Amino acid sequence: MWVKRGGRMAEGAHGQDVGSGALEVFWSGRTNQRLVALTFDDGPAPQWTPMVLDTLAQHRVPATFFMVGAQVRRHADVVRDRLAGHEVGNHSWDHRELAEMDAAEAYDDLRRSHDAIADLTGTSPVLLRPPYGHLGGAVLYAAARLDYRLVLWSLQMVEREFPGDPAGHAQRIVADVRPGTIVLGHNVGARRRLVALRGLTDMINGLRSRGYTFVTVSALLGAGVGPTPTG
Repeated sequence: MWVKRGGRMAEGAHGQDVGSGALEVFWSGRTNQRLVALTFDDGPAPQWTPMVLDTLAQHRVPATFFMVGAQVRRHADVVRDRLAGHEVGNHSWDHRELAEMDAAEAYDDLRRSHDAIADLTGTSPVLLRPPYGHLGGAVLYAAARLDYRLVLWSLQMVEREFPGDPAGHAQRIVADVRPGTIVLGHNVGARRRLVALRGLTDMINGLRSRGYTFVTVSALLGAGVGPTPTG
């Protein structure tokens, strides 16, 4: 197995040890059903994640959280026993640029986070979203070795477009969602991101009024192509 390192090709440290030997990358689900997946990156964080979980629980909405391993170790109590119905994917150990690492370093980083998430949830993660959505040879190698599906996004909560206007931000998301959309949000970070989180209820209600059902990423990817929605 050969992987890219810093623009060059370098031999993988573990030879042919690449899991199933195949890798899938998804920006959205391939479905005509009115299904949408909400995803939240970078947590868990005590100031933010409970707000998201409370809103999701209130409206009975499942979501996929791409968690950072170091945050999981530091703030496990924030989410412990609160993830039923949700899904947790790997978002690296400490949000470093995996695409700039060599193959062995990227694998070790993801494996460390993988184990932290498995310890928290009792289930090994099967999804990976690399920091910044950056793909590189080392990322692909490590993801294949861990038998992950790589998940990016097709719609992003861009809070700076609606400063101080959660309802306006929610309306923009609702208007732009299509069947199979994977929405990227965050549950940690700059205060401007609170615009999206404070508009989460409006977003959920708006999408349901358009006939959308919320599912986890894995459920979305497993839905397949269905009947074309009307109206």
